[in-house]
Amino acid sequence: MGAANPAGEIIPLERAHLRQAAEVMARAFHTDPLWQYLLPDEARRAALLLSSFRLFVRYTLRYGVGYTTTNLAGAACWLPPGNTTPTAGRMLRVAIHGAPLAFGPAALRRYSLVESYTARLHKQYAPGPHWYLWGLGVDPPFQGHGLGGLLIQPILARADADHLPCYLETMNERNLPFYQKRGFQVMSEGCAPGTSLRVWSMLRESQSRSQDGASQGRVGLGGGELRPY
Repeated sequence: MGAANPAGEIIPLERAHLRQAAEVMARAFHTDPLWQYLLPDEARRAALLLSSFRLFVRYTLRYGVGYTTTNLAGAACWLPPGNTTPTAGRMLRVAIHGAPLAFGPAALRRYSLVESYTARLHKQYAPGPHWYLWGLGVDPPFQGHGLGGLLIQPILARADADHLPCYLETMNERNLPFYQKRGFQVMSEGCAPGTSLRVWSMLRESQSRSQDGASQGRVGLGGGELRPY
């Protein structure tokens, strides 16, 4: 009999989890290349990450689907088919205390450069119905134990059942093996114009199964587990 997962069981993300889930995501993304680019000053980044992820998690609760664990050790935030593009109007509805405006004009300009580039990639590589993995984070003490894979598995299974692809972007090259192991393939790699930030877009086709249990979908080439998850 295997040992119990120290992070607890995987459960749906609910409104009661908002505060802790935002705190976990903020800690998980503190050294992420995207956030280092947007907010180079470490102290300022730490101050703004929490309010940013409160908005992020609140948006997921209202318009998406999320999963966490019984002890709130991590969170996976998905946007469903037909609602995979966060809109300004919806962001304003869930915003509290103007978190994005607190970034200041320089960080907002940097964000705009990245957002316009990733939006173009998203539209190019996932033009039809799909699930969008908007964010996945695991609290640093629980990283490296397979929790990230467990958090995204419910929607991967749901997408497979509905024969739908899943899409994501990552700005961290170390994430590639983790996602490739779970069937994602790199569709593009490049720097957002006007920045030095590298962006990888990844797509996972639905993984059907033959009668003998062998996967018939497209599977990535990578292997091994990514430490940040």
